[in-house]
Amino acid sequence: MTAEHENKHKKPREPGTRALLDLFALGDPDEVLKLKDLLSGLGRRAFGMLLFIATLPAFIPIPIGGAISGPLVVLIGAQLLIGLRKPWLPAFIGNRGPHRHALVKFDKIISPSLRRLEHLIKPRMPGILDHRAATIFTGLLMLLLGLLLSLPIPFTNFLFGGLMLMFALALLERDGALMVVAWVAGAVAIGFFGILSGNLVAMATRWLDSLF
Repeated sequence: MTAEHENKHKKPREPGTRALLDLFALGDPDEVLKLKDLLSGLGRRAFGMLLFIATLPAFIPIPIGGAISGPLVVLIGAQLLIGLRKPWLPAFIGNRGPHRHALVKFDKIISPSLRRLEHLIKPRMPGILDHRAATIFTGLLMLLLGLLLSLPIPFTNFLFGGLMLMFALALLERDGALMVVAWVAGAVAIGFFGILSGNLVAMATRWLDSLF
């Protein structure tokens, strides 16, 4: 089989994170971008986009940012934990979202970093993303990190926000290697700040009790 023949049958790469952000930037800056519309057509990558959007408030330099992002991250982690194929959002959340100008502003902040990382982040090791046990582990880490993000731990919003972006990019770009790095960084953060806060285990236990 010739290289030309292989190229014809090679599945085209899905638009990357920067391409999606550039697409969302087009239009009225005051328009509210509904979460359900942002996730439409992304398939399993929708978890990554939802996590990306949910992380935005964590970068607001006030404590309430984590209080907004944290529960959203917990919701996403719980859905991965129970094995949903695509995100479920209650109507009151799905019909809300960031204003376009807020997403554009965040895009300008993160784009330089994304541009430098583009040659490193790429689709690879799909088994890390699609295996059931790996998805459960990802969901568990995100749930615990979301709980930590919800707590008023000083000076940690940017740290946890950065970790969430790592998970989001791994899901969006279908990069299993990056997900492994996110696992390690997330586990270290959970171990350190979970012990430091003293509240993580109690919060997780109450949440699990409410499910069962």
